[in-house]
Amino acid sequence: MKDLATSATDQADNNDASNANIGKFVDPKITAKGDTRATVAFSNPQTLWFNTGTLCNIECENCYILSSPKNDALVYITADEVSDYLAQLKDRNWGVREIAFTGGEPFMNPEMIEITRRSLAAGYEVLILTNAMRPMMRKSMQAGLLELNAAYPGKLTMRISVDHYDADKHDKERGQGSFETTIKGMSWLRDNRIAMAIAGRTVWGENDAQSRQGYADLFARNNFNIDAQNPGMTVLFPEMDENIEVPEITTDCWGILNKSPNDIMCSSSRMVVKRKGADKPAVLACTLLAYAPEFELGETLAEAERDVALNHPHCAKFCVLGGASCSA
Repeated sequence: MKDLATSATDQADNNDASNANIGKFVDPKITAKGDTRATVAFSNPQTLWFNTGTLCNIECENCYILSSPKNDALVYITADEVSDYLAQLKDRNWGVREIAFTGGEPFMNPEMIEITRRSLAAGYEVLILTNAMRPMMRKSMQAGLLELNAAYPGKLTMRISVDHYDADKHDKERGQGSFETTIKGMSWLRDNRIAMAIAGRTVWGENDAQSRQGYADLFARNNFNIDAQNPGMTVLFPEMDENIEVPEITTDCWGILNKSPNDIMCSSSRMVVKRKGADKPAVLACTLLAYAPEFELGETLAEAERDVALNHPHCAKFCVLGGASCSA
């Protein structure tokens, strides 16, 4: 009887989850209740992101972009394609300080070192999101990183995915032994004085102070020069689950929540992706919504300067209510 009751409860929970947000996030201008949906202007360009491709050396349990060794929905972007957007940045006078790369695993892209070189040579800081595992540790990638870090001191940062400071919890998300492999990669970065930050997650029932103390202890044990109390160096992301009921963000919410549209990620960043089969890359409003067609703004940076309607559950839970940002 207990097992049957538990199964029934689980099924009810699943049904509730599948019914979340029905009728919401449909009209880009009006919410389900008929209120004016909030929009965000591209007011303060800081970061241009590139997705280097969705292929990854591992398959995480809750990857927001479904990266895996088989998923090539977003193909490898090339150095020449990146150079084209770097030129557009100057033409459009965006004034960004940072070029950032995410995946997949960026070091799966065979042109990653050349892509990084061109971005640094153009005068930008570079942030690379990586799991610091085998793709980064290949000799060609190591040699390239050492060369670039020496040529552009203080301009290159690796943000490493460490889902939890406890090895078992990290491995639950990323596979047995992944924590140890990542720590080895981070130790190589430490020994070669390549700047590091980490990206963690807030799904473990801990408060912010507990999480940061746990990471601080991990950093101290390994002599990692990462400040666990600095949200730009230890970035703790809220969980992204489209099956959780969330409110739609209206124009009135800015005053109610005491927040500004200028605080939201799409006010300061855009992301370039190359879809499988596409002739050219496209520019997206958000790093988190690679598969949502309504957030594709066009092929050029000029087209991508328009306002963005907060018309997705992630806009509410992750950015407005969660206060998260993918940039430092």
